[in-house]
Amino acid sequence: MEWECVIGLEVHVQLKTQSKIFSGASTAYGAAPNTQACAVDIGLPGVLPVMNREAALMAARFGVAVGATVHPVSIFARKNYFYPDLPKGYQISQFEIPIVEGGHLDIETPHGSKSIRITRAHLEEDAGKSLHEDFHGFTGIDLNRAGTPLLEIVSEPDLRSPEEAVAYLKKLHTLVKTLKICDGNMQEGSFRCDANVSVRP
Repeated sequence: MEWECVIGLEVHVQLKTQSKIFSGASTAYGAAPNTQACAVDIGLPGVLPVMNREAALMAARFGVAVGATVHPVSIFARKNYFYPDLPKGYQISQFEIPIVEGGHLDIETPHGSKSIRITRAHLEEDAGKSLHEDFHGFTGIDLNRAGTPLLEIVSEPDLRSPEEAVAYLKKLHTLVKTLKICDGNMQEGSFRCDANVSVRP
């Protein structure tokens, strides 16, 4: 019996804004731990988020580039979960009406061009980062990344091999750099991917 691989990808693109998605704190990479997290980023009582206009414009630019629908009104929601690098206990994300819906990205395969459908691309805030080195059995928390704007790009499960997945990621990586919405520095976490893989007869 032959099995077919079915792959869908969720790519987190760190948007190249000067400040965070809901606060004025800097997004510069490489600062000393916990020097770029403000009261909004860590959810202290009494603070309210204010949307970063540039993040929304960058998301819209991506939507136009992939032939998607860019919604003039979209909804943010709280996604509640517990993790040490998420001190407020929730992440502000989108689900019901994302800013970008639909679209596609064409890739080249050994069998010719193939169109990979995009389900959605939604804005959300990044979490902090756990540090495991130099703590002698303990874990440190750096909240500098908390609140950094992300565009999560979700594909339909249209990919059928690791080679197609690589081709899609390379094409997407090139696109977000060309659009100047992401620096694409994978070693700094600016372009990250979660893969959903299943097999079927």
